Amino acid sequence: MKVAKLYDFGDIKIEEMEIPDINSDEVLVKVKACGVCSSDTMKWYVKKKVPLVIGHELSGVVVKVGENVGKFKVGDRVFIHHHAPCMKCRYCERGNFTMCETWKNSKIIPGGIAEFVKVPNVNLQNDMFKLPDDVSFEDGALIEPVACSVKAFKKAGIKQGDYVVVLGLGFMGQVNVKLAKFYGAEIVIGVDKVKYRLDKAIENGADFVIDFSKENVKEKVSELTNKYMADIVIVGPGTIEAINSGLELVAKGGKLILFTPTPEDARLEIKPYEIYFNEISIIPSYSAGPDDTIEALKLISNGIIKAEKFVTHRFKIEDTKKAFDITAKAGDSLKCVITFD
Repeated sequence: MKVAKLYDFGDIKIEEMEIPDINSDEVLVKVKACGVCSSDTMKWYVKKKVPLVIGHELSGVVVKVGENVGKFKVGDRVFIHHHAPCMKCRYCERGNFTMCETWKNSKIIPGGIAEFVKVPNVNLQNDMFKLPDDVSFEDGALIEPVACSVKAFKKAGIKQGDYVVVLGLGFMGQVNVKLAKFYGAEIVIGVDKVKYRLDKAIENGADFVIDFSKENVKEKVSELTNKYMADIVIVGPGTIEAINSGLELVAKGGKLILFTPTPEDARLEIKPYEIYFNEISIIPSYSAGPDDTIEALKLISNGIIKAEKFVTHRFKIEDTKKAFDITAKAGDSLKCVITFD
């Protein structure tokens, strides 16, 4: 089978690999669609993981089932999360699934941009779901990233009437805009510098957009909110500059959501006095658990998020490098998806 293997930032090779053998409690899935995540294009993040078969946002069809598997059958259309929790440890009992050691160590084999993947038992038990007939394979490939947005808004405790600012309007920023309105935000403001993405944010429900290369974001947000600022600021870019910008936009009693990691050696300077007396909450939101995944599937099944509105580029596996380059460029694109026959 063909796989797309990443050796370094931008160094992707299409290689042949044996189709994985499955054990009695595993399944084999023929991949139908796999998204390219922006995390796949973060240089520091990539260098920690290479070499690897790229991709983790996938859907497909079950083609082989181990004799001890009763939950799935050949022909089932499925979504697979690349991580799955044990559901038994203290972290899982408290809903902190991404802190679970099983979650951290679990994976699909060999990776998402491959013609076939093996799904270990823990994944198919706790983080693999059948797709409804009205959910396409491309829709299915959006479940994992949409679940990340679902989790972020849960942690933010979004309420009816909130003012929300979304920094960064790539695919995840667009999903955050869309869900902010769906969850009841009164004002949603998107911030980016790419006109294509600013325009898309308006299409996806943003009330206002700000081009940070042309306008003072703090002054504009103050103007648009009658000097109140934002109850929730979601920081998409994983940079100290973006985080500092976000902190300037949070209202008293508001929340700053760190949606993307920074490099390990990055340092953030804050003024505890201001954080304390203004009661600003800084909240990280890392990946998503099975509960978020189930809600994301419902949102997609109900048409709140649909691939046709967010997938801008489709490629075959042989052109994975093109998909990677477009995603890394962060220009006139949102989501690139690798599709399989």
